[in-house]
Amino acid sequence: MKALTEAQLAAWQRDGFLSPFPLLDAEEIHACLDGLARLERWLGAPVNHATEANWRSMGYLALPWVAALAQDPRILDIVEDMIGPDILIYTSTFFIKDPGTPTIAAWHQDSAYYGLTPEEELTVWIALTDADETAGCMESLSFQGQPRLMQHVAKVVEHSVNRASQKILEPLDDAHAVAMPLKAGQFSIHHGLCPHRSGPNRSTHRRIGLGLNFIAPHVRGKLPEKPCAVLVRGEDRYGNFNLLSFATAELDAASVANQRHGMHVYHANYAAEEARHAARFAG
Repeated sequence: MKALTEAQLAAWQRDGFLSPFPLLDAEEIHACLDGLARLERWLGAPVNHATEANWRSMGYLALPWVAALAQDPRILDIVEDMIGPDILIYTSTFFIKDPGTPTIAAWHQDSAYYGLTPEEELTVWIALTDADETAGCMESLSFQGQPRLMQHVAKVVEHSVNRASQKILEPLDDAHAVAMPLKAGQFSIHHGLCPHRSGPNRSTHRRIGLGLNFIAPHVRGKLPEKPCAVLVRGEDRYGNFNLLSFATAELDAASVANQRHGMHVYHANYAAEEARHAARFAG
């Protein structure tokens, strides 16, 4: 193991989440927030309210500062302990809640609509501002060492921070939900089959989080068209993904085209999986 203790790895395998980990110092946080501000000036709106909603995701394809986070060894050494030395990033998403707003995430699993098999994705959730319980931090439920995909329904959650506005339909006992507050610069990790949610931001500051979604190359998509990913460590010996490149220049024409292509393929896969998921559980 590179970074995790045996106790941490055992907790990960039992629960499907670990938190918190240190990452960014004050200067690095400032640089990331400056990068987000530049993106929002370019969009002409906050990223969570922009007309072109695609810019919430896959920022590493057009923003070198997000690409640097996706390749940060302080993150990847931990991810390697969880999924092995060969690592792809599948997507990323800004999770932003404005102060005093009702934006929430209902109980859900990230892997529900990704259209990947096996469902072995993990999310590194980086806090760029404080994400405590007042600001609507994440809460997780242990999957008790038995991760499984649960039944979801989409487009039903009002004020959802998730585009699919999804929630788990099966009964959940949330009496043992674990809050995962993070200070700015820290991150948590959760498995794609770990049930989690977050409450509204009752604080006076903007809660800004960035999720990075990593998989191993043996994972594959379910559609005829290969999904897109970027190799971040090791090698890809499977060829299950159309491998794209990290941004080297910020929001130049080539990077913007790369990001839009990646998101087009991602959305097609996601929409198809929403329908497939509904049919699977209906049958």
